[in-house]
Amino acid sequence: MIIVGIAIAVGISMFKSNATSSNRDQVINDLNNLAAKAQQYFRKPTAMAGGGQNFNGFKLDSIDVTNGNGYYMATATQPTATSPTVTNLQTWSNDTVTTTGVTNNTLYIVGLGIEIGRDGTNPVRAYVTVKNNSIAAQVLN
Repeated sequence: MIIVGIAIAVGISMFKSNATSSNRDQVINDLNNLAAKAQQYFRKPTAMAGGGQNFNGFKLDSIDVTNGNGYYMATATQPTATSPTVTNLQTWSNDTVTTTGVTNNTLYIVGLGIEIGRDGTNPVRAYVTVKNNSIAAQVLN
């Protein structure tokens, strides 16, 4: 009976670990797709509702702000493990996503997953740094 109990505990632990890892991968995949949209906006002329070689004014569509994997936000400020502050996922998903004052043609898109991350307390969190010719992902939790 002890062996069966240990096997069940290990199985549950592996399942939770796999769910977290899978959610993190899904969030990063979504972030890369949103980054590609941002680069498309950057390259599109202003006459065609684009950025005209600038990210300033980029905004995620309402359909891009949340999905089954998590919640997303575009910002001109580099995210940290605790910023932007998230107290309520629904409030965060409805927050403004228009970027103003983007400098050095760099945009950040933050993703917050639905699974608990590495710290055991807060949700999975990652972001991508978007430039006109590159996308780089960074895991925060």
